[in-house]
Amino acid sequence: MPPNPPKSSAASHRITHSSTVPEFFKRQIQTRATAVPDAVARYHNHAVSMNQCCSAVVQEIDAPVSTVWSVVRRFDNPQAYKHFVKSCDVIVGDGNVGSLREVRVISGLPAANSTERLEILDDERHIISFSVVGGEHRLANYRSVTTLHPTGDGTIVVESYVVDIPPGNTEEDTCVFVDTIVRCNLQSLTQIAENLNRRSRAAPP
Repeated sequence: MPPNPPKSSAASHRITHSSTVPEFFKRQIQTRATAVPDAVARYHNHAVSMNQCCSAVVQEIDAPVSTVWSVVRRFDNPQAYKHFVKSCDVIVGDGNVGSLREVRVISGLPAANSTERLEILDDERHIISFSVVGGEHRLANYRSVTTLHPTGDGTIVVESYVVDIPPGNTEEDTCVFVDTIVRCNLQSLTQIAENLNRRSRAAPP
């Protein structure tokens, strides 16, 4: 992390546990006078099997939940803020729960493509979850849950995941690799959402 990170990324934290993660990030968010409702926090309770790891990243964004959610909820367009995604096509479904997308990643990563299923899309509670069900990559049995929470005029984003530890790798290796990708994605989301928010404020009434 840079010695003097911008305000929006200063709240990005890596959180790891061998089993579940909610209590830790709930404490992190509550320090900002924002509580995660138990009905939402339970979605971050991952059942972690042997040879799996679980982690979460918290990111603060200076934009309202509605603005951030408009970007995050697009299962058909992850490349809008995920820099490592080259392209995406929905191959089954219409973008609702149960839909499948084929994601192709940029060259240089230890992956080529990923087939992903939309597990949760809750526009009321601002929850989206997907699981990786196929493809050429190292993230076997990966499942991600992202939730958005209002904090004043801004948003707290919590993204947690569970994934298999690849052969020859440690839990720490795997979490560092995935956390780096998640953190980069959330920092990109921060820039996009905050720019959208500034443009919205500057627009004439």
